[in-house]
Amino acid sequence: MSNTIWNLDPTHSELTFKVKHLMISNVKGEFTKFNATIEGDTFENSKITATVDAASVFTNNTDRDGHLKSADFFEVETYPSLKFESTSITKEDEGEYTLIGELTIKGTTKTVELDVEFGGYMKDPYGNQKAGFSIEGKINRKDFGLNWNAALETGGVLVSDDVKITAEVQFAKTEA
Repeated sequence: MSNTIWNLDPTHSELTFKVKHLMISNVKGEFTKFNATIEGDTFENSKITATVDAASVFTNNTDRDGHLKSADFFEVETYPSLKFESTSITKEDEGEYTLIGELTIKGTTKTVELDVEFGGYMKDPYGNQKAGFSIEGKINRKDFGLNWNAALETGGVLVSDDVKITAEVQFAKTEA
């Protein structure tokens, strides 16, 4: 019996994050290099794994990107990858799922819960079967040792602890 594997289509996928800055607005960033697979015959019974190149962090500001790669945040020379491995997928409604898994950032692994919207299946012009998903979640960066911050003279902090994660991902089906 063959096992179905879906590989990430990186040209049709993005992984972004938003963090409150100065407690008044969001700063958006992305990881430009990441990979993921879905392995299983049905989505609910699949194993999902993802690896993110920490050095691919991009916020459209060279100084900020350098700071994010430093020991204050991702410490990319010591911890080059962020990793995710699913532990359960629960169907909540038609096309809506809760994805629970272990997220590892900077050597620390924590359980995270993500909301997944299944966009559907479609064949591309070349006959490849594709599947699309929108994923959202929120983590506390301090849970993973990303502790740097600065106090504001008016009270509050420069960077919020909560980080909103969003992924728009497309996968291509293969048979193993």
